[in-house]
Amino acid sequence: MHLLFLEESGSVDPKNKNFSKYFVIAGIIIPEDLWIVLHTKLKELKKEYRVTTEIKWRYFSPNNKEKNNGLRYMSFDTRDKFRDCLYKLITSHPEIKIISIVTDIEEAYKLSYVVNQRDLYWFSYKQIIERFQYYLQDFARETGQKVYGMVFIDKKSANSDKILKNIQKGLLYVEKRSHSILDNLIEGVSLISSHFSLGAQLADVITGAVYRKFEKKDERYFNKIKNSFRRRGDIITGYGLINFPKNKDTGMIKIKPAARRSPDVKYYYQ
Repeated sequence: MHLLFLEESGSVDPKNKNFSKYFVIAGIIIPEDLWIVLHTKLKELKKEYRVTTEIKWRYFSPNNKEKNNGLRYMSFDTRDKFRDCLYKLITSHPEIKIISIVTDIEEAYKLSYVVNQRDLYWFSYKQIIERFQYYLQDFARETGQKVYGMVFIDKKSANSDKILKNIQKGLLYVEKRSHSILDNLIEGVSLISSHFSLGAQLADVITGAVYRKFEKKDERYFNKIKNSFRRRGDIITGYGLINFPKNKDTGMIKIKPAARRSPDVKYYYQ
């Protein structure tokens, strides 16, 4: 079993385009037998840094003094060191993979089939869930046995949660499909509280790094986790990091040092 934890950043509201240029969904894929290892290491790390609350990307800002921010008493340097430890926790396990979609909000709403927030959610989540399915298929080919996955998403507002449930229902149970068959996924999306979820908290700091790279043109944190993205050979773009609309060129992202390219595998998304 492989567990995908997803988090998002940015606005999908067409009336709020000035809030952000990009809408980002990012996730961390954790094999079930590695979950307890990460849980133990994260617990030890939080104890070392005296963090008793959940971890969120925004808590690392030096200006964030929220009551629930367990990092608010740390200096900026200490916060940065703690975040680096979180990224090392992720990247030190090659079995862990990251997938993400970066949606250009303005360009997406120019498409004839993206009219409202639900449409933008649908086509963004659709593609990242498909990438998880492709990952499971690749893993099965490599190991010779079928593997399954589950998807977990942090709870949002009641309206957003309803949209997410309907999206997942459409992906998994609608017979006439306009998307890949997701036969390696078990049930629908599970809505969880990030307060009690290791995966949701790690997904949050991953999403923050991806969002900052594209929205703020700041690659410092993205580069710390880049090698953990799902890829084909040395190419991340199109495999671990998807651009939507698909013809929106945000640059080809590779890892270094370059790895030997595997034979091309075609991946389709609308």
